[in-house]
Amino acid sequence: MRKLAKLGGLAVAAAVVLGVGAANAEDKKVRVQMQSNFASTLALLGPNANFTVDQIKKLSAGSIDIKFFEPGSLVPPGQSFDAVASGALDAAWATPGYWTGKDIGFAVFSTVPFGPGIPEYLAWMKEGGGEKMMQALYAKYDIHSVLCHLIPPEASGWFRKEIKSVEDLKGLKMRFFGLGANAMQKLGVSTQLLQAGEIFQALQLGTIDATEFSMPVMDLSLGFYQVAKFYYFPGWHQQATFGDLMFNKKKWDQFSETQKAIVVAACDQTILKGISLGESLQPKAMIEIEKKGVKLMTWSPEMLAAFEKAWNEVAAEQAAKSPEFKKAWDSLSAFRKEYKIWKDRAYLQ
Repeated sequence: MRKLAKLGGLAVAAAVVLGVGAANAEDKKVRVQMQSNFASTLALLGPNANFTVDQIKKLSAGSIDIKFFEPGSLVPPGQSFDAVASGALDAAWATPGYWTGKDIGFAVFSTVPFGPGIPEYLAWMKEGGGEKMMQALYAKYDIHSVLCHLIPPEASGWFRKEIKSVEDLKGLKMRFFGLGANAMQKLGVSTQLLQAGEIFQALQLGTIDATEFSMPVMDLSLGFYQVAKFYYFPGWHQQATFGDLMFNKKKWDQFSETQKAIVVAACDQTILKGISLGESLQPKAMIEIEKKGVKLMTWSPEMLAAFEKAWNEVAAEQAAKSPEFKKAWDSLSAFRKEYKIWKDRAYLQ
């Protein structure tokens, strides 16, 4: 009986493999030009993008052929959205938070100040309706988006001088991403969003006085330690950050159902890799940053309270202005309210 069961199991496995092979054999080859908003040399995000491309090719047995292009190779990084929407670019590897100029609602699907960490955010996006709302918003622009990377908390920023009070923030020019930028503006900071490759020069030339970008391993690779010596934690503005793989809708529709499932599966693998790799790389990066003469700083409770107060004002204002923001924000807030009983009891505080 054991032999029969084993043979039966092997037969089922063989049938699955043959079925997938047959499905792949029937799929037409689709070629995709994908421009990344992050350089392939940028720690974590660069390798994650290439990992996604490689996995899609492997899982599709080559029926999906994605060519990776560095930022700016085909269109300026800030124009990736419009290029994908028009079909001038097949796909882009980015994050919804870059497109707040189109609709502030996109920000909620990228990262939220004082927002959920990885487990809670992933739960809302995948099971609480977040991803579906994100895709509905993208669909207005003829874009189909697949969640494709998720990274751990970021640092709060690099400053040339120590920040001892809210007063020290006033008048600073700072590169800042997402909804956190709106909160910083309320505290007197002049913010601008620069692409990764533009930040170091701006900081070096004094065009900006401070910057946040990402987590230690990525910030280290960009060399901010050469100019700014005060590195603040925690990243109140980005406790977890989603990125996505955007396709022009017509290009996405060229995929078979099997190919679409393969893209989603490969992106799910990248999400897992981004979390595990992202968490594993930070300690060594922080040690290396300290060796370069940088002081690792922790915001005081008073400063964090000021950031949170500013953020709550921003959230209320944006909800009043943008129907898309309000819909996403209300959904996330309701999910977090219900989730709290689990979070408070299940996790060590």
